[in-house]
Amino acid sequence: VQLQASGGGLVQAGGSLRLSCTAIARTFSIYAMGWFRQAPGKEREFVAAISRRGATVSYADSVKGRCTISRDDAKNTVYLQMNSLKPEDTAVYYCAAALIASATINDDEYDYWGQGTLVTVSS
Repeated sequence: VQLQASGGGLVQAGGSLRLSCTAIARTFSIYAMGWFRQAPGKEREFVAAISRRGATVSYADSVKGRCTISRDDAKNTVYLQMNSLKPEDTAVYYCAAALIASATINDDEYDYWGQGTLVTVSS
């Protein structure tokens, strides 16, 4: 499985971005998908996840209410809509695929990772 993340960029605080992650995979629908981020000098952290078929989602407390994860299996794509962005959201955002059903928050359960897309939020 190859994952290609896109949609990052520079945005002012309070603005919005939509990240996309497109997979090259024969059976995208069998994977749970997640978004993680890593800020400069910090460890990678969980942002959001969506289960196989999109039945359940999970969010980090830091983004709950501001972000929405969704998936379109027909397009092999998972999205992360981010609103009310804050400077502390600045990070490289990575998408990942897990060969399990649930919307896991644990990065060690993800099998494939994309290359990351940079989000910079200015104050």
